[in-house]
Amino acid sequence: MAKSILFSILFFMTITVSQAQEIIPLYSGTIPGAKPTPVDYVENTETRSNGTLSITKVSIPTLTVFEAPKNIATGTAVIICPGGGYGALAFSHEGTDVAKRFNAIGVTAFVLKYRLPSDQIMVDKTYACLQDAQQAIYLVKKNAKKYGIKPHKVGIMGFSAGGHFASTLLTHYNDLKIADKEKLSLRPSFSVLIYPVISFEESVHTGTMKNLLGPNPPDSLKRYFSANKNITTKTSPTFLVHAKDDKTVPVENSILMNEALKSKGIPTDLYLYEKGGHGFGLINKTSDVDWFNLLTAWMKKEKL
Repeated sequence: MAKSILFSILFFMTITVSQAQEIIPLYSGTIPGAKPTPVDYVENTETRSNGTLSITKVSIPTLTVFEAPKNIATGTAVIICPGGGYGALAFSHEGTDVAKRFNAIGVTAFVLKYRLPSDQIMVDKTYACLQDAQQAIYLVKKNAKKYGIKPHKVGIMGFSAGGHFASTLLTHYNDLKIADKEKLSLRPSFSVLIYPVISFEESVHTGTMKNLLGPNPPDSLKRYFSANKNITTKTSPTFLVHAKDDKTVPVENSILMNEALKSKGIPTDLYLYEKGGHGFGLINKTSDVDWFNLLTAWMKKEKL
């Protein structure tokens, strides 16, 4: 009952957080493919010892809107998907902090609080994240005029498992899991993948795969959710960042993706740090190189 009331409030009212960011629900009414949320399945937000914000047990997905200042707005938008192994969302350093950097270069950002795969709240958790990704880009494009953005300049970005989430939309945007009444193109204009999980066949991050597909998924699902095996000539331009010493998600994930994109003639750029490990967010303390500045230059080159 409490969650139903919360959803109604989210849907019918404009909700704001500090900085006056608008939060909008991803779905209006019942979420397709959702089970009734158990009373003990309560969303939890906590601040970790390093000061970052972590969210678990998401059952009501939302977009937090960071509109670019009108005097520098480019019309470009990006949907940001925090990581967390499909078990949590690193919402600040892989979400809201990044949105503010995009605002500074005139890009409107939407931080996606997506549902985490769970048999408790989903009829089929396998495709629920792809459903949320498609719904997010559908909603942003549908409301493009409201936010002063161009529908053909909406990209998706993800960190770690959020990178896997983003890469799944990148490769399966046309495998429709939502009701697209307006028949909008759900193809992202570009993608940005930061230390992403890419392959469930090679250099596998087993925790991410298990949370999404279960302990013993069939080979067909492993391949479907390995973005490097699903690149086509219509895949969007992609920018990747990874550290060579990443022991959580091996750097081979980004290398495989970069090679697959090149094989189809897709514009791609891969920046590799020598060190930095995993989960560094915007700032790799081992290097003076600011990957976000490299991304900005790449976006200009690609006219995004």
